[in-house]
Amino acid sequence: MTALLAVQGLSVAAPGGRRVVDDVSFTIEPGRFRALVGESGSGKTMAARAVPRLLPPGFRIADGSVRLRGDDLAALPDAALHRLRGPAIGMVFQEPMVSLNPAIRIGAQMREALVLHRRLPRAEAEAAARAMLARVRIGDPDRCLAAYPHEFSGGMRQRIMIASVMLLRPALLIADEPTTALDTLTQREVLDLMTGLAREEGTAVLLITHNLGLVARYADDVSVMREGRVVEEGPARPVLAAPRHGYTAALVDALPRRGAGRPSGAGGAAPVIEARDIAVRFPGRGGLLRRAVAEVAAVRGVSLAVRPGETVALVGGSGSGKTTFGRALLGLVPLAAGELRFRGRPMDWSDRAARQRFRLACQLVFQDPYASLDPRMRVAEIVEEPLKLAAGLDRAERLRRVAAMLEEVGLAEYGARFPHALSGGQRQRVAIARALVRDPAFVVADEPVSALDMTIQKQVLDLFARLQRERGFACLFVSHDLGAVARIADRIAVMQDGRIVEEGPRDAILDAPQHPYTRALLEASPRFEALAA
Repeated sequence: MTALLAVQGLSVAAPGGRRVVDDVSFTIEPGRFRALVGESGSGKTMAARAVPRLLPPGFRIADGSVRLRGDDLAALPDAALHRLRGPAIGMVFQEPMVSLNPAIRIGAQMREALVLHRRLPRAEAEAAARAMLARVRIGDPDRCLAAYPHEFSGGMRQRIMIASVMLLRPALLIADEPTTALDTLTQREVLDLMTGLAREEGTAVLLITHNLGLVARYADDVSVMREGRVVEEGPARPVLAAPRHGYTAALVDALPRRGAGRPSGAGGAAPVIEARDIAVRFPGRGGLLRRAVAEVAAVRGVSLAVRPGETVALVGGSGSGKTTFGRALLGLVPLAAGELRFRGRPMDWSDRAARQRFRLACQLVFQDPYASLDPRMRVAEIVEEPLKLAAGLDRAERLRRVAAMLEEVGLAEYGARFPHALSGGQRQRVAIARALVRDPAFVVADEPVSALDMTIQKQVLDLFARLQRERGFACLFVSHDLGAVARIADRIAVMQDGRIVEEGPRDAILDAPQHPYTRALLEASPRFEALAA
């Protein structure tokens, strides 16, 4: 079959001349899926953006050709290329809220491309948009067309983005990490929709991702990139099942796999923290120009205990209430009902001294370390900050503890740096160091690795597990990533619509789930071992 897209010897130069993509070649036939995979900084996104020439300012194609149906896109005039973007080449970005204009209704944004490229009258363009929204299973297309992007969830926005791109029936679809920010169920729905539409239309797909589970499930071919070069390529499953290059083997080895059951330090110990039938409700919102919204029950009668040295994973889709429950355990949101017990005693939130002791003994690791670390503080200052509330510690002792903690997380030489000078994995290590420097009794880790590459994710999870074994703290691990959960959890609690629908030992939940929602989560999670076998 003749290649629809043929990239030959492609090189992309950054300002100053450094090549971030170097001599990359690959082809895609109509209806085929090729994945570009690699860690952050491998050059995969730059290689993909070079195809429609959507490079950042200062970056340029230095060498090579990019041929679409025989035409070299690298040599086309801007006006000719502009006519191809949309009708011939569509692109779905990682974050649809960045791609969709927040000030323009969905209908106007979808009609725009049809009017510009197809010269359709407004009524025909709107009818085509309505039909495409129905194809991506949006329940009320008319309401969607009249709404603004902020009125939808992340998964719904990505469906709208896919509908907008596929409306023009492009020959080539470039999808740049299209589901990284989505939970497992939504991720499966979005990718199934995208692949289904592409198969129906005979569209070639270039998928950029760091998730090898998705590659094993969806891709026909794969190109593995490292430091701007393709180090291995071929049919996806054989490459992943028997990688020839050491870098590919390292990526495969970093995939979340269930290890041997580790002994929990809990035994029959009393819980460090225990929730008894707690509920969290948020008031409805309304106003003079806004329709009143009913009260939202985010957590509904949930009971859960976490013991010393134990990791309990709380899993569920977006909106299931898992993050709200984790914050409720830390006293960061008020309880509407129920009781929270810490070290066997009911929490009295009116007792200021007890409240302070509780909060000093509990810590939180956030999902996005870049947002939770003060950009004006150096790493050592960030890690030292919790120690300033510890009685009896002078400056010298605080600095000694900070140095020891940074040594434990592998950042001994990074104390003088600012957060922006660190990688994502290094920033998350700083967040872990800050949380553990006071030797807390209880830690809530809220999606701590969801934004990291597989290799960095493995390093962070292994570090977290080692520190827990050494320090013995109890942990609530909040996540939608069942791969990460399988690596680190002792017990799993599954949350849906504010309630725990299933709870038990890790292996029992993963091997013999009882609740339909748990089975749906497991089915939606890409399991590399089964797919690549």
